[in-house]
Amino acid sequence: MVEKLSKNFFLYMSKNKMLNKGAKKWGLKLGAAQVVAGVSIDSVMKVVKHLNDKGLVCTVDHLGEFVLNKEEAAESTQVCIDTLEAISATGVNCNLSLKLTQLGLDIDRQLCIDNMHRILKVAKKANNFVRIDMEDYSHYHQTLEILEELRKKYENVGTVIQAYLYCAAKDLEELKGISLRLVKGAYKESADVAIQSKEKIDKNYLAIIKQHLLNGSYTAIATHDHQVIEKVKKFCEKNQIPKSQFEFQMLYGFRTELQEEIAAEGYTMRVYVPFGEDWYGYFMRRLAERPQNVSFALKGFFSKK
Repeated sequence: MVEKLSKNFFLYMSKNKMLNKGAKKWGLKLGAAQVVAGVSIDSVMKVVKHLNDKGLVCTVDHLGEFVLNKEEAAESTQVCIDTLEAISATGVNCNLSLKLTQLGLDIDRQLCIDNMHRILKVAKKANNFVRIDMEDYSHYHQTLEILEELRKKYENVGTVIQAYLYCAAKDLEELKGISLRLVKGAYKESADVAIQSKEKIDKNYLAIIKQHLLNGSYTAIATHDHQVIEKVKKFCEKNQIPKSQFEFQMLYGFRTELQEEIAAEGYTMRVYVPFGEDWYGYFMRRLAERPQNVSFALKGFFSKK
C-alpha cells in the first residue's frame, strides 16, 4: 500500500509544470546528478566515452517536458541534430532516443513529423539509429502511426512497447521486423487500457520479449530485473537465438556492476544516458518506479553537502 502511494505521489509530481520550471534553476540537485549526465552535449559525450571504455554501448536522450510552442520544438530538434553530429565527431558507440512531444506533437502533428524527418536525415547520413521513446497512453497511437509513416522513408528508426498495455502483444505482431525496446511501463495508466497487477505485468513482459525474439526481430530488453535477464539468456540459448539479435538496456546510474557483468559475458549492454536542464520529470518517474530509488536519491543529495 505504501509503495503504491509513493508511486502515485511521484508520478503526480512529475507532471507539475511549476516544479519542473523551478528544477531548471536548482540544477542537478536532490540526487539527480547520479542519474542525469550533466546538462550539455559535451558533458554527456564524456560520460558516454567513459561507459564505452567499460565495454558498454549507449543511447542518449536530451530531456524535455512541456514543450508548448514551435520555437521550443525547433530548439529541441536542433539539440537532437547537434547531438547526432557530436556522436559522429567523437566516434563514440551511441545512438539517440527522443520523445515526440519534445518535437511538437502536442502543438502540431505535421510539425513533429517534419522535425523527425530532419533528425532522421542526419542520423541516416551518420549511419546511426533513432529510438522514439513511448510516452503516456494519450500519445500511444499517434506514436505508432507516425512511426509507420517515417519508416516508409527511413529504416533507422524504432520505438518502445510497454508490457502493461493490454494491446502490447497485438501491436507487437504488427511491428514484426522492427527494432523495438520492450519495457514494463512507467506511467500511471487507467485500468481500461493497462494491467494493474505487478505479477501480471511481469508475466506479460516476458511473453512479449519471447514473442518479438521468436519473430526474428531485433529486441532491446530494458530492465533492471536480474531474474528477467537470466530467463531471457536461458530462453535465447534454448532457442538458438544469437546474441546479435538482442541487447539488454539499463538506465545510467543504476545497477552499474550488473551492467558491466552482462557486457563481460559478451552480450550487448546499452546504457540509457539522459542529459539536459529539463531533468525533473524524468527524475520523478525514476523515483516512482521503485521505493529504493528514493533512498538512493537522498543519499546522493546529502553526499554533496
